[in-house]
Amino acid sequence: MSRYWRIYRTFFTSSFARELEFRANFFAKIAQNCVWVFFFVMILLVIYRNTKSVAGWSRGDAFILAASCFLMNALISACFLSLQEIPQQVRQGTLDFVITKPIDTQFWISTRKFNFDQLGTLTAGFVMVWYGIKTAGLHPGAMQWLAYVVLVLSSLAIFYSFYLILMTLGIWLVRVDNLWVLGESVMQVARYPMDIYSLSIQRFFTFMIPLAFVATIPSRQLVQGFNPRMLAAGLIWGVACIFIARWFWNYALRHYTSASS
Repeated sequence: MSRYWRIYRTFFTSSFARELEFRANFFAKIAQNCVWVFFFVMILLVIYRNTKSVAGWSRGDAFILAASCFLMNALISACFLSLQEIPQQVRQGTLDFVITKPIDTQFWISTRKFNFDQLGTLTAGFVMVWYGIKTAGLHPGAMQWLAYVVLVLSSLAIFYSFYLILMTLGIWLVRVDNLWVLGESVMQVARYPMDIYSLSIQRFFTFMIPLAFVATIPSRQLVQGFNPRMLAAGLIWGVACIFIARWFWNYALRHYTSASS
């Protein structure tokens, strides 16, 4: 583990050095992400100017929900940006150099780049959680915070696995780069509470396709109280998705034919 930690620190510092090469562009991207969050906040304020509750979620609750989604999306984009490059590396044959390195290929392909321009979104997400708690008059306990953090990490594992599987399809298909947009479209749906849907759809998005774990279920730990059943379900989904993505990545590598040979 210490060896991989040293390697990740090298990836992290090299990514930071890359950002400093074009500082104006770096700060412009941070500002762009902050403006994007600002406009979504304006939409929330407009909605709750005309109503006090949407499917049982008050304005403060909705801020926590949106913040959870922003945090998860920012962590995915910051920590696993290099997943987008898998299809390009397959087409150019540069995936060969990754496979021949004395390092786990999935670790390298997942963490090679850190996207620092998501720092603005992360900061905005933390501020929105604080604002939502203050507005809703909530006082979460230690178990609620622990469950919230664990479920956010579980949703991170779920979405990481989803993106890895999508990009790994590039080993068989010519161009799958645009499938990354599919994940962003899913995120648009997850940004709203699952309570707006019928009970059957809620169960489908909880136990069949774990979309509810992206934001709604983690947020409920702070809004509605600690729920050990949902915490256990989130952990099971996160671990299961990681194992499935790992198996699919190794399966794809066994069928990989170098473009350079």
